[in-house]
Amino acid sequence: MPFTFLRNGWYTENYAQTVAQALATGSFAGSAGEGRLGGVPRIDYAEAAVAVLTGEGHEGKAYELAGDEPWSYADLAAAIAAATGKPVSYQDLPGEQHRQLLVDAGLPGPIAAMLADADRGIRDGELASTSGDLRELIDRPTTPLADAVAALVKG
Repeated sequence: MPFTFLRNGWYTENYAQTVAQALATGSFAGSAGEGRLGGVPRIDYAEAAVAVLTGEGHEGKAYELAGDEPWSYADLAAAIAAATGKPVSYQDLPGEQHRQLLVDAGLPGPIAAMLADADRGIRDGELASTSGDLRELIDRPTTPLADAVAALVKG
């Protein structure tokens, strides 16, 4: 059976609530440390899927899809600040403290644990692919973090 795997990285839209919080409070918290991730908007991944579905030569391949320039939460804070003209900071917390903060904010325990574990993965480099597969498939540079955040700020 023919197959092609598209392993999408992180979506910048995952951070819509983070952007909203940063706009309201001037900061956001997490536990990703200085870890980096290759997040891009869903449209970049959708374009890659179209390229595979309408193109040839993809049978039997697996693509690691991620942005060209992996970014950190400090970079995210800077991009939010640049898009809004307001200072924004990222507060890095130990994983368990981050999980408890999420629970205290009203998230169910399993969801809070999943989000804290995602930050652990970011901290450990699990989402920082630099394969170049996405750029190659969409035949253009991936959407920069600044552009993706500006779109999130606009809502």
